[in-house]
Amino acid sequence: MFNTWDEFIEKEKKLDYFKDLMNFVNLEYETKNINPKYEDIFKAFKLTKLEDVCVVILGQDPYHGVGEAHGLSFSVQEGIKIPPSLQNIYKELKDDLNIPIHNKGDLTKWGKEGVLMLNAVLTVEKDKPASHRNLGWELLTDYIIKILNQKEEPVVFILWGNFAKEKTKFITNPNHCIITSPHPSPFSAYKGFFGTKPFSKTNEFLRKNEMEEIYNIWFSKIENFYSGFENFSSIPLRIFCFLSSGNILNNS
Repeated sequence: MFNTWDEFIEKEKKLDYFKDLMNFVNLEYETKNINPKYEDIFKAFKLTKLEDVCVVILGQDPYHGVGEAHGLSFSVQEGIKIPPSLQNIYKELKDDLNIPIHNKGDLTKWGKEGVLMLNAVLTVEKDKPASHRNLGWELLTDYIIKILNQKEEPVVFILWGNFAKEKTKFITNPNHCIITSPHPSPFSAYKGFFGTKPFSKTNEFLRKNEMEEIYNIWFSKIENFYSGFENFSSIPLRIFCFLSSGNILNNS
């Protein structure tokens, strides 16, 4: 078991698959428009320390539009229009815990709450979804799930969509909780994502294990909530927020 993400990445850097992967990725960044920014490839691990992970949300690959992806699954940078999948996640959060729909898509603070927002593939070419699949990223993120599976502290794994559900086979520790459903994409949200209440289920699991629920990090920013919200005092004080993949985390 590794104590930090840095220790893990340092080990992977010595393996042939990782060397080949990074050689390819470096060339892609030199010759093409690749998302996210190079310095944000490993942002999820910079935000959420290994020892702090209590929830994992696994995405597929980064958003492929200009300026959208910044290294966190389902999250977009400040000033970018909220993508449909994240809109649907916000809708489910509202229906599940009565949390008002937010008008910003940057989920950086969620990562700081112990939610590892990991993508199975960490890079993608602009306007070419899945363009960096089957190059080695999946092997890296398989190992990451295996490491998290070894944690004694309970972890909630939220796997949305068939691509994410493939990681279920690596989660064998009975201390952990697995929550699955269809992907929040508009193509599948109405086929079983809406109404699954993953946020309250996560909080319930954390409570049963005497762990703190994830706080609503936007609680004090009422001015950013949608206009239909009026009763500020009705927001629950504690909610679940989510997650989404001189050292490699500093891109050396």
